[in-house]
Amino acid sequence: MKRLLIVEDEQLIAELERDYLEVSGFKVDIAMDGEQGLRLGLSGEYDLIILDVMLPLLNGFEVCKQIREKHQIPILMVTAKKEDIDVIRGLGLGADDYITKPFKPGELVARVKAHLARYERLIGTKENSEEIRIHGLLIDYGSRRVFVHEQEISLTTKEFDLLYFLAMNPNRVYSKDHLFERIWGMDAMGDSQTVTVHIRKLREKIELDASSAQYIETVWGAGYRFRL
Repeated sequence: MKRLLIVEDEQLIAELERDYLEVSGFKVDIAMDGEQGLRLGLSGEYDLIILDVMLPLLNGFEVCKQIREKHQIPILMVTAKKEDIDVIRGLGLGADDYITKPFKPGELVARVKAHLARYERLIGTKENSEEIRIHGLLIDYGSRRVFVHEQEISLTTKEFDLLYFLAMNPNRVYSKDHLFERIWGMDAMGDSQTVTVHIRKLREKIELDASSAQYIETVWGAGYRFRL
C-alpha cells in the first residue's frame, strides 16, 4: 500500500483529501503546519507528498526545497494564488506538479496516481540502474547523482529526469512539447516553456560555458539534443 503525506493547515480540506485517497487504496497521514510536514517528509516513509503553499510556521516552498535535497519522491504542490504558480514554475523548487484550489477530489486522486505510476516507471527498469559516462559527465540513475569532472552537481527531480532522458537518447532532436509530455506527463499543469527554463538551469549547472553547449544543444526551430 502506497503511503502519502498531506501537508495542509485547513483541517476540513485535509480530511476530505485523505478520505478520497484512502478510498482509492492509499494510506494517508496529515501534517497541519510546515514544520511538522518537513519533519515527516524528511523521514523517508512516504511515496508522495501533497504540499500546500500557504502554511503556518514554514511555507510550502521552503518545505519542498528541503525535502527535495534529501528525497526524490513526487511532490504535488497545492495553491490558490496565481503568483505562487509562477514561483513554482520559475524557481525550480523541485515540485513535480501543482494543482490549484478549488479542485475536485477526483482530480487530485487521478493526479496522484499518474505521478506514482510515472515515478515507478522511471525507477523500475533495468536500464535505469546503469551509469552514463559522456565527456566527463557521470549520471548514476541508481543513486540519482550527477558528477561533472568528478564534482557532484545538485539537480532537482525534473532537471535530473530531463538530463537522463536526453543522455539516454543522444543525437536525437526532441521538441519542447515532446519533452514536456515525456518528463512532466499529460496530466501536468503548465506548458512547454517549462522545458526552456529547465534546460537553461541544467546548462548553468553542467556546462563549463553555458553559452557554448558541450552537452545539451539547441536545434533552432526544432528543439534540443544531447551531443555525443
